[in-house]
Amino acid sequence: MASPPLSAIQGLITLRLNNDVAKGRLRMSNPWHLLATGFGSGLSPIVPGTMGSLAAIPFWWLMTSLPQDLYSLVVLVGICVGVYLCHRTAKDMGVHDHGSIVWDEFIGMWITLMAIPVNSWQWVLGGFVLFRILDMWKPWPIRWFDRNVHGGMGIMVDDIIAGVIAAAMLYGAGVWLAG
Repeated sequence: MASPPLSAIQGLITLRLNNDVAKGRLRMSNPWHLLATGFGSGLSPIVPGTMGSLAAIPFWWLMTSLPQDLYSLVVLVGICVGVYLCHRTAKDMGVHDHGSIVWDEFIGMWITLMAIPVNSWQWVLGGFVLFRILDMWKPWPIRWFDRNVHGGMGIMVDDIIAGVIAAAMLYGAGVWLAG
């Protein structure tokens, strides 16, 4: 078995060091950084986006007691604030859309779970899985927005669209199962 070329190993080490340097620029005492990292869930050393999506669920559960109009307003405000805080945090870190920035996953999950037909763990799990698949795979049009929109909106928009698509799929499944 051949060993990997030295340049590949050096590249991985450099990538890891750059990631650590960028994370080192975060300050959890900064409210923008705290929110952008999903209250620290995005600092997970493994699958930070998935951890951010999981961390969004308890907040979603609290939001389910709100009237639908107010829930929608909270999501809309979360999007508007998120564009700024993701942009600001990425700028502070010196890396566009660093993996530890997971506020976009919070918003995507909240959008996804707006459409579950029944508030049950099975539908929440289904929404979680659908959203994560779409967010990681990034089929068209998600991939187009991810590649072509920049700044805070660029960080947010692919997860917003993934959330809308996942919500539509959940809603369709609920209608199909009820019919």
